[in-house]
Amino acid sequence: MTPAAEAMFAADEASRGLGIELLEHGEGTAALRMTVTPAMVNGHGIAHGGYVFLLADSAFACACNSHGPVTVAAGADITFVATAHEGDVLVAQAEERTRYGRSGLYDVTVLRGDEVIAEFRGRSRSVRGTTSEEWG
Repeated sequence: MTPAAEAMFAADEASRGLGIELLEHGEGTAALRMTVTPAMVNGHGIAHGGYVFLLADSAFACACNSHGPVTVAAGADITFVATAHEGDVLVAQAEERTRYGRSGLYDVTVLRGDEVIAEFRGRSRSVRGTTSEEWG
C-alpha cells in the first residue's frame, strides 16, 4: 500500500463522485472499479468513451503517484477495443512500464470481467520539489 496514492485518491472528487473505487494499489500499480450508470451512456446506447478514459486515467494517476512526488500526466492515448454498456462493471488495471528521470510510462487495461474494453498508455512527469502535502 502506498500512502501517497491513497491520499491522492481520497482527494479526487471527480473520480469518487462517479462512484469509482480504489481496489488496490502498490508501487507503480493500481486497480480501480467503476459501474457504468445511465448518465454515462451516449446517444448510441454505449458507455461514452470519456468515462472509460477517465477510469483509465484515474488508475494511471494512482499508479504514477505511488512513489511520493506529485506526478501529473504529460500525455495519454487510448484505444477502444470493445463497447461497454449500462450496468457493466469495469476494472482498470494500471502498471508502470518504466521511469526515467522525472518521467514515466504506464499501461492501463480496462476490463469487463476477462474482456478487454480499452488499452490506455499514459506518460507522466513528476513536479520537481513537491510532495502531495505541499501540492494542496
